[in-house]
Amino acid sequence: MFPQRNIHKYTWTSPNSKTHNQIDHVLIDRRWHSSILDVRSFREADCDTDQYLVIAKVREILAVGKKAAQSFDRQRFNLRKLNEQEVREKYQIEIINKFAALQNAKDDGDINRTWEYIKEIMRMSAEENLGLHELNQNKPWFDEECLGILDQNKRAKLQWMKEPRHSNVDILNDVRREVSRHFKGKKEGIFERHFRGT
Repeated sequence: MFPQRNIHKYTWTSPNSKTHNQIDHVLIDRRWHSSILDVRSFREADCDTDQYLVIAKVREILAVGKKAAQSFDRQRFNLRKLNEQEVREKYQIEIINKFAALQNAKDDGDINRTWEYIKEIMRMSAEENLGLHELNQNKPWFDEECLGILDQNKRAKLQWMKEPRHSNVDILNDVRREVSRHFKGKKEGIFERHFRGT
């Protein structure tokens, strides 16, 4: 199937070195046959045997599951607003200012924290200037008050990423607990109203 020199096709040599055979193969399901890029024997591999090592080059094809793809797509910004000159300029200025502040901040050498901070800057600036697409409301309990509390959580996280001190960690944990309590209360309220109404 793959063109090779004869010495790379043999997988066994007799003790007198006169007879060569291909007795080892790679088996693969028909639906994956296009994933095999090359198969050959390696005579120089020292395996302490009379057979040669057979190696296959395989191309792995990864598929992103539907749920994983949806999780990346939860927040959609209203990019059409960038067509408006005023909105575009305001967004650019805000991004430039926040990146200037990032350059002036002390660098602790943690590339992951810096990346999270940059991602959060981009997301918050886009949310403030562009807004989100109106999606179907699957959560009737989620309102403006919930958005405000989530915003507090985002700001506390951003502050912790900027200055990773114990006090900022404590503040972030307190805000997270408050968010969780608030959401739980909202859900229970909707639940009670739903069953009282029926």
